[in-house]
Amino acid sequence: MDKIYIRDLEIFAKHGVFTEENVLGQKFLVSAVLYTETRSAGKTDDLTRSIHYGEVSHMIKAFMEEHTFKLLETVAERLAEKMLLEIPRLKKVRLEIKKPWAPIGLPLDTVSVEIERGWHTACIALGSNMGDREGYLNMGVEELKRTPGCQVDSVSAWINTAPYGGVEQDDFLNGCLTMRTLLPPEELLDRLHQIEQMANRVREIHWGPRTLDLDIIFYDDLVMGTPTLQIPHIEMHKRDFVLVPLNEIVPYYMHPVLHRTVGQLLEELK
Repeated sequence: MDKIYIRDLEIFAKHGVFTEENVLGQKFLVSAVLYTETRSAGKTDDLTRSIHYGEVSHMIKAFMEEHTFKLLETVAERLAEKMLLEIPRLKKVRLEIKKPWAPIGLPLDTVSVEIERGWHTACIALGSNMGDREGYLNMGVEELKRTPGCQVDSVSAWINTAPYGGVEQDDFLNGCLTMRTLLPPEELLDRLHQIEQMANRVREIHWGPRTLDLDIIFYDDLVMGTPTLQIPHIEMHKRDFVLVPLNEIVPYYMHPVLHRTVGQLLEELK
């Protein structure tokens, strides 16, 4: 991915733990690496096909001057989020915020915080077999659309499927969606659980009936396993109610462990 650099943009702002820092202010140096695709701009000599680093510099300056935070970590996090949400074509940003006048009572060159944040692709499976099944699924989609830092890209058709796992219950309505998100996996999972609670989801029986079930199937090409979250979803390749709707919207998404596309996994399951 191509990069545009802004190095040591000097800004006078009022961030810091001490009251004097919030009132008197001090100098900060901000550096940013903007990850984007510049080939189209380079071939056409058209600035609208790239990122205007002058406008970005003024955005950074305005943000730093208009807000007051105690921690450099907060400044960096909020600024990165604003840039990713508001700058077209920006896929990822690396920010370093330096504080050369940090009041620690010792001689130093600078204190700084550096973070890297960007857009991620997630595939989410949805299911419901209680009450207004379609209404619950649509609610899940709309709540994700309203979630800050989340953008739903595509949603499959809903399909009727038999229950999975051997528990006697009504048929499910299932589907999948793809989305871009700024949330890391654990925070995305927390948000999915919040949406399930909005649908009065009760977790009493494993693989039992539910008003709304939301699962992370893929997150980029990430492979991770914790007591509460496994990515890719550990049994997705065995479930036609996941593979059929997922194949509708992302047939060529590659499973990072099995090294098969969604379409190939579906054919193998059949």
